[in-house]
Amino acid sequence: MTEEPNLDGRVAIVTGASRGIGKALALGLAEAGAAVVCAARTEREAPGSQPGTIHATVDAVRAAGGQALAVRCDIGEAADIEALVVRTLDAYARVDVLVNNATVATQGLFAEMTPEMWDESMRVNVRSLYVSCRAVLDPMRAQGSGSIINLSSGAADPSISALLPPGFLAYSVAKAAVERFSAALALEVADDGVAVNALRPGAVKTEGTIDQFGEDADWTGWDAPEAVVPSVLYLAAQGGDGYTGHILESTQYGLSWP
Repeated sequence: MTEEPNLDGRVAIVTGASRGIGKALALGLAEAGAAVVCAARTEREAPGSQPGTIHATVDAVRAAGGQALAVRCDIGEAADIEALVVRTLDAYARVDVLVNNATVATQGLFAEMTPEMWDESMRVNVRSLYVSCRAVLDPMRAQGSGSIINLSSGAADPSISALLPPGFLAYSVAKAAVERFSAALALEVADDGVAVNALRPGAVKTEGTIDQFGEDADWTGWDAPEAVVPSVLYLAAQGGDGYTGHILESTQYGLSWP
């Protein structure tokens, strides 16, 4: 396993940071020294909703001695994403890492899906990548460095998506787009000092997957969200002249890569 990087002085934005993988990544990046901007829609818990808020994540980071800022952001709204980056620059004067973790797992059989459902999946899961990367690239170019990490899924791989139960068509297409977007963007921004990678976290038990499959599902072999942290820390430390343009499996970090 490679040595854990020191991210002192770096500033990281993590979307979907109110729970699950996003919360674990926010805590891990902060522990490695980064100031973390925790972005998500959830500011208050509501009855029947999944537990966790961006403020609770920030509290946990600060309790562990780290720096963090909570910013409400709906990644389906371009104005929210742009405001998120402005808030980050106002607070910390730079942005070094963008972790596009937030997603919507649109489910539905093709025959039952509506154009509105399809558009929602593409807007939140794909269009948001374009908007968020566009928003951070100017400050990253100005400082000559940066790292963008786009969370993908094994659903993007035809050999894996074929094993999923029916209903994941839109999600699989969206995650395949994440990977094509990441690989293509990496080529365009490497000379600006910016790394771009797509990362498949593997099977991770989170509040969201529990909602999907039920607490009584067979969770044998599933990882905790913290298992994704080491691979993200490595990628967060990269620049355009480093490890970039890859589609990676988090579970293979330290084994088949870097």
